[in-house]
Amino acid sequence: MADPGYSYSPSGTSQSVADEQKSRVLQALKGSASWFLMIAGLSMVNSILAMSGASIRFIFGLGVAQIVDALAHQAGSTGYVLDLIINGIIAGVFALFWNFARQGQKWAWYLGMAVYVVDGVLLLLFKDYLAIAFHAYALYRMSSGLKFLPILERLNQQSATGAISSSY
Repeated sequence: MADPGYSYSPSGTSQSVADEQKSRVLQALKGSASWFLMIAGLSMVNSILAMSGASIRFIFGLGVAQIVDALAHQAGSTGYVLDLIINGIIAGVFALFWNFARQGQKWAWYLGMAVYVVDGVLLLLFKDYLAIAFHAYALYRMSSGLKFLPILERLNQQSATGAISSSY
């Protein structure tokens, strides 16, 4: 006697496997892309710390934000407002990289990582080797997400054409 609430459908099973694969790939992409958001947030925290006169900062921030902070400190109270605006825009750009990278947009990955490499080169001016090392580590972690882009692209193509593979 068959259970009336259950029907076996091979195409439905293949689709659920594809959905599960896509879900796992997107989760991995989101994990790697989250580095963009962390860098944006901690850069803003560093700017607030610099404006408050604190002698500490996170190594996770952006070198360009340090330059803006130093210039703002020299400009006085007007500079602090500009500091927040300029660093807010810079952090916003990294938040945009995060948003599009977690969706699997190649341009966001490559452009965001290229901007972060240039920022790391700026840190050479400060001889901040610990921050440079962190930039290298963060880039390594971001690049781990790049390997999932072709997989996501293939899964999207397969779901569009109806050809589902059970392995990736």
